[in-house]
Amino acid sequence: MNEPAKNHPRQALFDPGEPAATPLPVCDHYSGVEVRMRKSIELQAEMGPVFDVTLDGEDGAPVGGEIEHAHLIAELVNGPGNRYGRVAARVQPVEHPRFDEVVDLIVRRAGEKLPYLMIPKPRGLADVQRAADAVDAACRLHGITRTIPLHTLVETHGALREVQALAAHPRIESLSFGLMDFVSAHRGAIPQWGMSVQGQFEHPLVLRAKLEIAAACHAFGKTPSHCVVTEFKHAAALQAAAEKACRQLGYTRMWSIHPAQIRPIVDAFAPTAAEVDQAIEILQAAQAARWAPIRHHDTLHDRASYRYFWHVLERAHRTSFNGGPQLPEEIRQAWFG
Repeated sequence: MNEPAKNHPRQALFDPGEPAATPLPVCDHYSGVEVRMRKSIELQAEMGPVFDVTLDGEDGAPVGGEIEHAHLIAELVNGPGNRYGRVAARVQPVEHPRFDEVVDLIVRRAGEKLPYLMIPKPRGLADVQRAADAVDAACRLHGITRTIPLHTLVETHGALREVQALAAHPRIESLSFGLMDFVSAHRGAIPQWGMSVQGQFEHPLVLRAKLEIAAACHAFGKTPSHCVVTEFKHAAALQAAAEKACRQLGYTRMWSIHPAQIRPIVDAFAPTAAEVDQAIEILQAAQAARWAPIRHHDTLHDRASYRYFWHVLERAHRTSFNGGPQLPEEIRQAWFG
């Protein structure tokens, strides 16, 4: 490795064996009805890859129409509107009678372009492994040599019980919390209030699940993705929920179920201008000192805080809209070019 590469924050501050999450967009937008699926992809092309589009083959497909819906998903993944390669799919749970057929179809037709497949409702590690085996078998059958990452939902008692094992699985890139199915699995013991924009941050059983998912993801270098806010017309409530998920519970990604939710989620997960300015000042001074400890405004900083400030800049880079706020050009070229 040459000397300039060694002095880059990514190489200088992190050990080679340290788990590092794939830098996913901070918003994951779900859509299952054809007209909304197409509009979501058009919106992504306009705004830039600050959010993923996940085409929903589970809740979006009519009963008995799963195969036809899978064909539509594959068509849209391969279509010209998928400008950034960030259009993915959610398939049926592994126990669904059409699971293998849907996976085979989507992998055969769109496997070369899929950024990931979302696997819903695993009852534990065995279901995730079965899903991975099915995806890999389809790849082998159809001559697809790349490995397709998997995302999965923690929304059952078994998945929460085995959340550390799910996060450790080498094929898992992100774990999402499935709020409504999780609450329903308690057979009425958690009141409906526990699914509300306020209650989901206050009910002890729901809060425990969110914290365990976030902790497991960070332990194994995976991305924790926060659940939906169904009150999509209440912008202030959504903003507050996204900020709590990001700044209090440690989530680095969040679901959107309505186009109006995308920008507030991205804004909430983006660092402030002051945070970005501070991170740039400290990292530039640290780089000049060859990553030795420095003093900045009478505060000592070393490699531990340098890693934190580097993550701030990575978040700033991932949350820049087309035509929106950007990192200073010299920083973007030097560290993200």
